[in-house]
Amino acid sequence: MRHRPRNQTNRLSPQDRADATKRRAEAVYALLRTSLLTGVAVAALVLPIAMLGGLGAKAGFEAMDELSAELVETNPPLTSYVYADDGETLLSLFYDEFRREVSLDEISPIMRQAMVAAEDTRFYEHNGVDYRGVMRAAVANQTSGKVTQGASTITMQYVRGALQLNAESIADVVDASEKSVGRKLREARLAMSVEEQLTKDEILERYLNQAYFGHNAYGIFAAAYIYFSKHPSELNLEESALLAGLVKSPSEFDPTTSGQEAALDRRNWVLNRMIKLDYISHADASEVVGAPIKLKSSDAPNSCMTNSGVPSEYGFFCDYLRLWWRQQEAFGDTPDERERELRQGGYTIITSLNTKTHKETNQRLRDKKDDESRHAFGSVVMEPNTGRIKTLGLNRQFSYNQTNNAVHSNPSVHRKGNHPNTVNALLGGGSSSGYQAGSTFKIFTLLAALDDGYDLSYSLNSPHRVATSFVTAPGPASCGGRWCPSNANSDMAGNRTMWSGFGMSVNTFFAQLIDNVGADKTVEMAERMGLQWRTDVDKRLAKPENRTGWGPFTLGVSDAQPIELTNVYNALAGNGQLCEPLPVNRIIDRNGQDSAAASPSCHQAVDEDVALAATDAGRCVTETERSGVDCGAWGTAREVGDIVGRPVSGKTGTTDSNRASWFIGFTPDVTVGVFQADPDYMFNNVPLNELIYARETAAEIMSDYLEGVDPTPFEPPPQSIR
Repeated sequence: MRHRPRNQTNRLSPQDRADATKRRAEAVYALLRTSLLTGVAVAALVLPIAMLGGLGAKAGFEAMDELSAELVETNPPLTSYVYADDGETLLSLFYDEFRREVSLDEISPIMRQAMVAAEDTRFYEHNGVDYRGVMRAAVANQTSGKVTQGASTITMQYVRGALQLNAESIADVVDASEKSVGRKLREARLAMSVEEQLTKDEILERYLNQAYFGHNAYGIFAAAYIYFSKHPSELNLEESALLAGLVKSPSEFDPTTSGQEAALDRRNWVLNRMIKLDYISHADASEVVGAPIKLKSSDAPNSCMTNSGVPSEYGFFCDYLRLWWRQQEAFGDTPDERERELRQGGYTIITSLNTKTHKETNQRLRDKKDDESRHAFGSVVMEPNTGRIKTLGLNRQFSYNQTNNAVHSNPSVHRKGNHPNTVNALLGGGSSSGYQAGSTFKIFTLLAALDDGYDLSYSLNSPHRVATSFVTAPGPASCGGRWCPSNANSDMAGNRTMWSGFGMSVNTFFAQLIDNVGADKTVEMAERMGLQWRTDVDKRLAKPENRTGWGPFTLGVSDAQPIELTNVYNALAGNGQLCEPLPVNRIIDRNGQDSAAASPSCHQAVDEDVALAATDAGRCVTETERSGVDCGAWGTAREVGDIVGRPVSGKTGTTDSNRASWFIGFTPDVTVGVFQADPDYMFNNVPLNELIYARETAAEIMSDYLEGVDPTPFEPPPQSIR
């Protein structure tokens, strides 16, 4: 749904300026003569204009022309609309002021007439200033001794609003809205100048898009939606009269209050004005005057939340989009400026989220773990070669309100925990630093070795426990001050190649491999693949002077977030092409122009042959079509291939004491990462019978995604690296 660009208005030529100055001066003197003849004391209003005689008038009106040219093309805050990849399913809105511009022909004719009747009956007759209205207001105000009537035309009201929208400071906003003769004078002069540049219909269109109708409804589109749940083209007489009556004082005439008397009186007053202008007949009005106000209100969702308080179905993905947007330099110099642009820029954002995949993924997750579980069970689905995220799933409700959450998992913490309601820290880089990912990190050592010239058939005798050259503090994995890790079980011991060592996830093979290749090269490879350091410990150990001793890194002791780690394997699915995680397909600005920020940002992170070889080793994990290769006695995710029904590469990962469980798998068409962990309390272990959930669910999600998609075969690595 695109936003219509403003009509372009050419600047006035010198002759046009001269003619406009002459016409405005004549109008001012005519007003002065009329006021004197009628005895109405409005000279104070027009005298400053009349004093702009000769060269002063010329310079003054030219200055007004310059300012009015800016007011003709204001850029009011507009709502940004966020859609799924179909361009139709609305995920959320982002706005500070709920406003969307529509053209005049998208507004029902009766609504246009109601607004003119309510705010400026001589709109199509005056030149921006209604002299009769000025005199009528002056007489009424002089008689009463106070201000009881105004004389602002629709054009003057538009000017006032435009000055506020273009204001660069709070002081400018105050100046544009203060009640003073000076402000009225400026509005009058600018209104006449604006009328020289725009047609009446163009002014009315801008005014209807600018006016405030109460309840955060800025402009007629928002008003029609909030009060009647419809498009402004569908507004009828009763609805139009009610909305037109609101603009003068939205709070005083608020139709949502229990009494509604003021709103009814105001609506019927507008109907009478429409009769006088021959817009409607007495018969038309009689059908409405006695009718009660009928509202069908709607709340516009904002910032990934529904205003009704119901958790948003797409909240986690939507909030990741917001976090991603804050990082894009195309939308501002700072994260806050970029988010302000999102909330005011009027963008149409077609995301990469696929609603079918989203529903299927969340159903698969909740089939295993509902939102009452202390363990977060989540998934990332990505597209190779673009980095586009097809969905983010989690067994949680996206909500900032954790009032009714269960108690915290950590018995020493006395506050609410993270379930069932939480925010996007689990997936999108919020306050959570991430989770240890266990053996999924072996991919970095594998890649570093292949990149350094090792081949897949490189073998190491891998006993149940092995002593390395890495120094470590005393503990279970220490022997004489050295790091001495062991395998998950004794059956893993033996002579292992990269195929069998990766497929069976043999710790002692990879402990020796990182010792031989160098921990510094492994850590550098992780950085090449997009891994970030999020904790103080990780940042310290990753420093160049420290990383050479970081042997345990190969077993996944560093924190990682699901999106970034899934993206590592997504690069292998793309034959080594690493793409920035991308939640959008298109971004269209208020003028209908596409933003380059929606384009994939990819580069070749590792040589293609290295990526093909690592992918080949990953197929040993799932035991899919590995004829002629010794993958070892088993693969740690052998059920994945059976569920998906086609070749799959990937890696399992569990941490010490099963505090987290992972599986990340891919085909040339899709990458799926699934994890399970307790974000509140890392020592809340995943039950033994649930360790299979990550790989089983990832396989089910892949199967759903690939249904009806012809298999794309994996390209084998060249013989030189086998």
